Amino acid sequence: MIARQEKILVVDDENVVRKLLCQRLSNEGYQCLEADSGDQALEILKGDQIGLVLLDIKMPGKSGTELLPEIKERYSDTAVIMITAIVDTNIAVQCMKQRAYDYIIKPFNLEEVILSVERALERRRLEIENRGYRLHLEQKVEEQARKIRDAYVNSITALAYALDAKDHYTSGHSQRVTEIAVAIARELGLPPHEIDKIRLAGLLHALGKIGVREDVLLKPGKLTAEEYQHVKSHPESAEHISRPVVEDDEVLAMIRHHHEHYDGSGYPDGHKGEQIPLGARILAVADAYNAMTSERPYRKAMSPEKALAELERNKGSQFCPKVVDAFLKVGKSLGITA
Repeated sequence: MIARQEKILVVDDENVVRKLLCQRLSNEGYQCLEADSGDQALEILKGDQIGLVLLDIKMPGKSGTELLPEIKERYSDTAVIMITAIVDTNIAVQCMKQRAYDYIIKPFNLEEVILSVERALERRRLEIENRGYRLHLEQKVEEQARKIRDAYVNSITALAYALDAKDHYTSGHSQRVTEIAVAIARELGLPPHEIDKIRLAGLLHALGKIGVREDVLLKPGKLTAEEYQHVKSHPESAEHISRPVVEDDEVLAMIRHHHEHYDGSGYPDGHKGEQIPLGARILAVADAYNAMTSERPYRKAMSPEKALAELERNKGSQFCPKVVDAFLKVGKSLGITA
């Protein structure tokens, strides 16, 4: 049952009542302390670890009903049993609502008092144990979630590296696009959980090119209409490839729509304006800038100045204006100057 080392504080302005209760509880092996007022009780609680308070309702100065919520607020693990000479159902209900464990009436049946004390301390012990168990469980769940997140990020990185191995022209493209996209998102004041989603989408946005034929992906000349249609399938392919490891519709939407144009002329769905997820609009700018400033089989790399001018020129048509403006603001921090 209960460890008798628990300390019990008896708070009552009547000396006879305090002595009677303390003597009986001491005989049961409990350590008893006494207080004849609310203020004295608070001083004792401040300096000692009290398991249970037996608290008289009617006292000069601060009453038991005034002291109860103060005790529960400051010492939430301390159990409280109210004691009174007056039977008042309303007061009893009020005390129970304020988290008193029990309400006992004078004159006492001391055996019933002992039973009430045992029950109160047992419930206190269980509540503390349960809280500790929940905390331990939460820590275990968080640790497991961290391991899952790490494995998840590792699988995403492996997919990005697989694309780099296929096309050396775009080696590191996903990482650079992610860096730019995250900087834009921060400039726009997006919350951390949204930035994390953009980071994931950035790493995965180009994975669909794994399914693009190498003769098309590495073609040095202009693409035919059929070849261009083949390339345009890559956002949907990236969404499909990513789905088993992502399982987040917002991230998948960013991946799918990163080639939509602000005026609706993009692909795969012809979305426009606010129909396009903000994360996709951010990726569109980051992706376009990195593509323009990277060497490709069919053209030389464009200078940062020309690439920035292209973004500005296509602001409102291909690109979301506020995203372009945010990118221009963070350009220096990314080592980009016009």
